[in-house]
Amino acid sequence: MSGLTVRHPHPSDHAALQGALTDWWGGMGGEAGAQQRRLLVPRLFLQHFAGTSLLVEEPEPAGTRGGAALRAFLIGFLSQTDPDTAYIHFVGVHPEAQRGGLGSALYQRFFDLVREHGRSRVRSITSPVNRNSIAYHTRMGFRIEAGDRTEDGVEVHTDYDGPGLDRVSFVREL
Repeated sequence: MSGLTVRHPHPSDHAALQGALTDWWGGMGGEAGAQQRRLLVPRLFLQHFAGTSLLVEEPEPAGTRGGAALRAFLIGFLSQTDPDTAYIHFVGVHPEAQRGGLGSALYQRFFDLVREHGRSRVRSITSPVNRNSIAYHTRMGFRIEAGDRTEDGVEVHTDYDGPGLDRVSFVREL
């Protein structure tokens, strides 16, 4: 992550995150898909879970507006119900920065952070159609939890987030 800055987000980062949720998924799901992603990361995550969430920025080139460009983010939190568990809610890496280890580095920082808080387990979910996410989580050492059906060889929880909102559930012991 040479030349990049890692920090906790602020509510003022919300617009940049919303832009990333619109642009970084290559049009997946069209405008409806972009809207669903944006709704998954409301400002409250930046207000109440900033201490366990991370942003990665790259300085803008000299002669530009002089700010920093968002390159990746991880929104995560400590479970209020299970004192052993933390949860990764949403992760994104700019398409130009994918496959360079940035996502893995964010996950490792999150694992270290939640260990410092005494957590020994991390959970996450994804959509069964998001094969890249399923493959990524399994490469990162997550185990797919048993679901109520199997779809294309993957355990799926039917209607996990409501009617028609099936999910794949992951857990990783730290």
